[in-house]
Amino acid sequence: MRLVLKEIMLTLTSKHRRELKALAHDINPVVIIGRIGLSASVISELERGLSSHELIKIKIQIDNREIRKELFEEICQQLDAAPVQQIGKILVIYRSKLDATDKPPATPIPNKKNEPRRTKRSFQS
Repeated sequence: MRLVLKEIMLTLTSKHRRELKALAHDINPVVIIGRIGLSASVISELERGLSSHELIKIKIQIDNREIRKELFEEICQQLDAAPVQQIGKILVIYRSKLDATDKPPATPIPNKKNEPRRTKRSFQS
């Protein structure tokens, strides 16, 4: 569980939101919320999904549009996540791993474009 809960939800730029929507197109829902709504176990599963995947889909099986919208806002507030998209009963939320673990990203692997190309003859010597 997080030690400090932030009152302000994460915000995304429109460009970043568009990229996340494209990435979320192919993924399946991680958690399905039933008619009962949010519970401690649902929140813990959402937390686990965000910490391992950053971007997750949630399916809500409630017919009322206003209740779904309120659940979407509540989930994002409790998990300190950014709302990406809501289409019908499917919600997409995002939280970067850097926020969750407070570790700097790994250094990129250097590109080997500057090395000379090895030919067949160079292996024969």
